[in-house]
Amino acid sequence: MKIGWNGSIELAEEAVISVYDHGFLYGMGLFETFRTYQGAPYLLERHLARLMEGCRALGIAYEPDQGEIRSWLRRLMAANALSEAYVRLTVTAGEGELGLPQHGYDAPNVLMMVKPLPPVHKSLDREGKQLALLHTARNTPEGQVRFKSLHYMNNILAKHELRASGAAAGAEGLMLTREGHLAEGIVSNLFFVSQGVIHTPSVDTGILPGITRGRVLELAKEAGHATEEGYYTWEQLLGAEEIWITNSVQELVPITTLRDGDGAVTTIGNGLAGPITGTLVGAYRADTRIALP
Repeated sequence: MKIGWNGSIELAEEAVISVYDHGFLYGMGLFETFRTYQGAPYLLERHLARLMEGCRALGIAYEPDQGEIRSWLRRLMAANALSEAYVRLTVTAGEGELGLPQHGYDAPNVLMMVKPLPPVHKSLDREGKQLALLHTARNTPEGQVRFKSLHYMNNILAKHELRASGAAAGAEGLMLTREGHLAEGIVSNLFFVSQGVIHTPSVDTGILPGITRGRVLELAKEAGHATEEGYYTWEQLLGAEEIWITNSVQELVPITTLRDGDGAVTTIGNGLAGPITGTLVGAYRADTRIALP
């Protein structure tokens, strides 16, 4: 496998990061995960804007050029014989002294990794998947708004809990805030419909401001749906008419059953994806075709 390494393409085993890189020592770094359609990355400008904003907040000197990133990705996909790809772009702080930094990071390392997109069963759009409530609480964000940072321990602990919980195969795990409000999935943002209104937890709860989340909110408003961002409870989710989750690789995934922390399962609606979910899945996929250069 070949990876992107500071603008070049190298064999994975030859791309080595120093043990003094503060991404390794202190988790100082950020990443973006996205996917391609017809070989081109979707919403790349938004991913790069979030990445650059986070780097500025962390004192990492990195300002990506969209054209260069697109070219680099094309070359990397070709080197790995991929026509479509799951893409991870990572910026680590770079080398520093042992101990907390006294200044900003002027020489970050930038890595690009690709792999084949995961297989998707067409039945998922209709039958959906399970969302399991976890005891692992969502931790508070690193700053005023959560970064998509290299510090991923909270998500990994949640994944361990989900794997041992007895939830259905392929289920996503749901974390609450420490105050008991709905937060987000291990790798996804959450939406639900109640009395015809589309709800999603506010960024103020400490969730990641997902790129797909933001685009789905826009598409929902364009389609004439009322939307609301706020603080919600598990009990409100149990009474939802429709539920779905979002991320950049899986797009929109219907949630058709909920599993609580004691293992009790509740079916949402008639157990199949609802009409608003279906409409937005179609709108999102149409947008991926329209938006590509």
